[in-house]
Amino acid sequence: MNTAIPGRIKVLIVDDSALVRALLSRILGGDPALQVVGTAPDAFAAREKIKTLNPDVLTLDVEMPRMDGLQFLRNLMRLRPMPVVMCSSLTARGAEVTLAALELGAVDFVTKPRLDLAHDIEAYATELIGKVKLAAGARLVARYPSPPGPNQRSGAQPLHFSNSRLIVGIGASTGGTEAIRRVLERLPPDAPGILVTQHLPRGFSAPFAARLNGCTPLRVQEATHGAVILPGHVFIAPANRHLLVQREAARYRCWLSDAPPVNRHRPSVDVLFGSMAEQVGEHAVGVILTGMGCDGAHGLRRMRERGARTIAQDESSSVVWGMPGAAVALDAAQRILPLDQIAAALAAPDDSRIERRAARG
Repeated sequence: MNTAIPGRIKVLIVDDSALVRALLSRILGGDPALQVVGTAPDAFAAREKIKTLNPDVLTLDVEMPRMDGLQFLRNLMRLRPMPVVMCSSLTARGAEVTLAALELGAVDFVTKPRLDLAHDIEAYATELIGKVKLAAGARLVARYPSPPGPNQRSGAQPLHFSNSRLIVGIGASTGGTEAIRRVLERLPPDAPGILVTQHLPRGFSAPFAARLNGCTPLRVQEATHGAVILPGHVFIAPANRHLLVQREAARYRCWLSDAPPVNRHRPSVDVLFGSMAEQVGEHAVGVILTGMGCDGAHGLRRMRERGARTIAQDESSSVVWGMPGAAVALDAAQRILPLDQIAAALAAPDDSRIERRAARG
């Protein structure tokens, strides 16, 4: 057991592989802001070490013996909520379990390190250290059960969109998989076409789309090049490809690009929002949700300048107020709203557009 060093972020590593525990300990222990106070091979050992070591952040293996990572996380968030970064394998099963973990309250995830990644160790270390530090300062947002469908909520008027010409763009990063779900679940089947850029690694965008498709009245799918954007449909940017909007006469299509990363991301929210500013203009709505960094802030500003409606998630409901905070600082967002008010705001009439048209006579 390590004696805690004042001022350092205390990390507990939970993984059934001794080699992985050693590698993560070496990476995290090499950063002067972090201290690995202990490791545990399974959930039962982790439970005892949390009591004695009082860590600030937990790294948690998705698949462990005796009790899997999901069940342990479910218990942890009920009894002793704390920031958790999941370690996930790059498999379909690993992606599905990781997305479920994010829904339960994990702040973020990294892919499980390959033991032969000598040539990629520096990039992996940078990602792991950055996400652990971010998790330590992230806001633990209360997780709620899925709400009833938009037309079954007692005491609330069902949402309805009267403008079928709208195109909605949503961008998010850390904390975004859960935030996007919460917005889409509240939308009705007649919602406008929606394009989503969420920062995800390879192998995660298709399971993410499938997961959303099962909990919303909308049809959610991974975007394909040239797909027509239709009402009631949601298109998720594929991992490692930019998603744009392309206008063709009276129709809009999804456009995928292998252009270089923007703001270190591909897909990039700025790329999506920039294309919406140019191609859709005042018939677009831009929404920027929780996430680290500033990706999307400049694109949202361009959308607002072109007459689009723009919305940013507020600080109190964001896991990380980096991306929406950067948009607010640029005066890119017309409205700053709690997460659970964003769906209703999308369906609300655009009074500012009515005022602009009246001013033009």
